[in-house]
Amino acid sequence: MNKKIILICTICCGLAISGCNKASKNDAKAEVANTPVVKQDTVIAAPTMNTPEQILAKPEVPILCYHRITEGHEGTYTVTPATFAAHMKILADSGYHSISPDQLYDYLVYNKNLPEKPFMITFDDSRVEHSEIAAPTMEKYGFRGVFFIMTITYNKKNYMTTDQIAQLAKNGHTVGMHSWDHTMVTKYKDSIDWQKEVVAPKAKLETIIGKPVEYWAYPNGVYNHEGAEELSKYFKISFILSSKRDSIQPLQTVHRMITTECSPEKLLKTMNQTFKMK
Repeated sequence: MNKKIILICTICCGLAISGCNKASKNDAKAEVANTPVVKQDTVIAAPTMNTPEQILAKPEVPILCYHRITEGHEGTYTVTPATFAAHMKILADSGYHSISPDQLYDYLVYNKNLPEKPFMITFDDSRVEHSEIAAPTMEKYGFRGVFFIMTITYNKKNYMTTDQIAQLAKNGHTVGMHSWDHTMVTKYKDSIDWQKEVVAPKAKLETIIGKPVEYWAYPNGVYNHEGAEELSKYFKISFILSSKRDSIQPLQTVHRMITTECSPEKLLKTMNQTFKMK
């Protein structure tokens, strides 16, 4: 009788222990399942920026600079609407693709690819025909331009209104700065001049278009090293005309070509000569 009792106790204890072990394992599994997984942060290295020497060594992208687009006004910086339309047509027919300053920056700094036969179309001085003539003509060919605004001209006769400037940005064009009143950078003497010509008008223009203003065109295309250094604090790229580029600030001294009244064929030939295109 005692042996039977001992045997029954042994079996019961064994079942109890087995049940406890299963419960413990189930509890452990549940705990593991309910424990939040902590993922280790993946560190992505910042892309390496090209040095000034590497930027200077890159092939230049042709950048056209237009001013007046009108009839009955002769001058070095004037083309007729018909000539402008002919320029855009031959560029489109020749397989050129307009690029933005953002694309140019990524190409120069990070070696990003550009479309085949890239070029840029820019406009200085905020003339009303830039909005009424140039933009619709470019858009007909799928092109987008860069409009450098001389901000003293807001809403004045023969110049763009703030609404027209804002609309250009909405339509995919780039809006940049061309100073407050076209005073050359080489004449800025102190922080007061920089505040008047760059800082304050830049902030105002950004409120008009609702976007950062990150590109600058030098009045008259003229710069000095000190000006280029200061502008690098405010702009990703600044554009000059025919003078030599700054070896320390190549991004602040990118070349453009003044576009004059000429045949479409002459335009392509001048582009090839100016930018040493292949």
